[in-house]
Amino acid sequence: MLQGFATQKGTKSYAVQNSSLGYGELGGTGLLASQAGFGCYRVDLTDPEHEKSLRKALLSGINLIDTSSNYGDGKAEELVGKVLEDLASSGKITRESTIVVSKVGYLQGQNYQISQERKGQGKPFEDLVLYADGLEHCIHPEFIDDQLTRSLERLRLDTLDFYLLHNPEYYLSWASKTGVSLEKARQEYYNRIQQAFQHLETEVEKGRIRYYGISSNTFPSPAADPEFTSLGQVWEIADSLSSHHHFRLIQLPMNLLETGGITEKNQANGQSVLEFARSKNLGMLINRPLNAIINDTLLRLAEVRVAGRTSDNEVSDLVDRLISSEKVLRDTILPQLGLSPAIQSQVMEQLTTGTVLKQHWQSFGTYERWQELREYYFSPRVMGVFQFLQQGVPSAEDIFSWMNSHREKLEELLEAVGSRYGEQAAKRSTRIKENLSSVDREWSEAATLSQMAIRALRSTTGITTVLVGMRREAYVMDVLEELGRLVESRERTESWLELKKMTF
Repeated sequence: MLQGFATQKGTKSYAVQNSSLGYGELGGTGLLASQAGFGCYRVDLTDPEHEKSLRKALLSGINLIDTSSNYGDGKAEELVGKVLEDLASSGKITRESTIVVSKVGYLQGQNYQISQERKGQGKPFEDLVLYADGLEHCIHPEFIDDQLTRSLERLRLDTLDFYLLHNPEYYLSWASKTGVSLEKARQEYYNRIQQAFQHLETEVEKGRIRYYGISSNTFPSPAADPEFTSLGQVWEIADSLSSHHHFRLIQLPMNLLETGGITEKNQANGQSVLEFARSKNLGMLINRPLNAIINDTLLRLAEVRVAGRTSDNEVSDLVDRLISSEKVLRDTILPQLGLSPAIQSQVMEQLTTGTVLKQHWQSFGTYERWQELREYYFSPRVMGVFQFLQQGVPSAEDIFSWMNSHREKLEELLEAVGSRYGEQAAKRSTRIKENLSSVDREWSEAATLSQMAIRALRSTTGITTVLVGMRREAYVMDVLEELGRLVESRERTESWLELKKMTF
């Protein structure tokens, strides 16, 4: 276990060592945080590339890590713990220079199983939000205590720098769906937050955390939204506990297309959430800087490079080639393996990429949606079939020959479909970059769209750190390249208001 915590002296020393990058004070804590932080959403201990990327970031000037108990079902925290312990024990970084943020609230995966076991024993967690099958939510003190213990063990830390309630508005969403009046729901919501804050103050006294806060997707929402989280009311709760409370950090989504953190005047005093946070000297972390969600559609704010255009007829030919290859497996190879008809049927159910794409390849909507389907649906199903065949028939050369041929046909088709969606995304990226030049000259001077998106946020006074999912070393280098360029941090409300008016 690593002893200690991030300190003013340690973070300042780190900033001096990496003086070519930008740092800012994290709220009223005196800690200096890099303008970009390592976001651990979709990061996992089992992927060696994720570990390389985290090491690269920490050794190159990034000193804030943001994770959560539910990222990778705990594997993200385990990765952070492993890398921190290794780098600190070898003297390459210090615990005092590194700011670690984690979050609590979700019950998925192993946490969900723990919850079900407790219910079976007649002692469920209190105040559970039964959101959906396989997903619950909770910010009750008993649950926070349990989760903090587990997080510290996975992180291999004695003390966590910041511990955030993770999207507590799940209660408001559940209340709205189940017919609870908005007045009653909001009263209960802030009561639960107060109860959680009271407990978190005791965790500070115990030395298990240094500060606490809230990560909420609805901080930037209109005040009339039933799921809106009012930073003003949250601040009043913390202030009512003590004039020396430890509520010092908030986290919310914001990007070039989702500007509510600055442009939505949703606080009771007429301020935006950013303006209110600045007035109270709260640290602010921004998530999803490169992933905008507009009308429930994900749009990626990064360059898309298209190698060449593929025609509809070319895609159709590639689809037919893949379908023919799938038929070879069904009609020629599987019958030779001595598998039951049921097993053969299960294998072919996984290998329907050609058939599915023949019917739907033009209807996936966006490049981002296509990339998601490719990574999490099409490729895993085919790889699963390959693994089954390799394990079951270790010496059949005709099967390996088929797999190699099928893999080539699959990749060629996936690239072709991707190029069609990539064209749309590339045109959108160009429009955004062109519009940025008329909004804020300093933003448009960044080299790439992703760097422009990061620059717009890090150059806005009140935003401490932009959290970027740097799962690949190339992503780390892209972020470091942008952080190495000098840009003034100032109040840029007018630029964001102009950006809000534009359509992309």
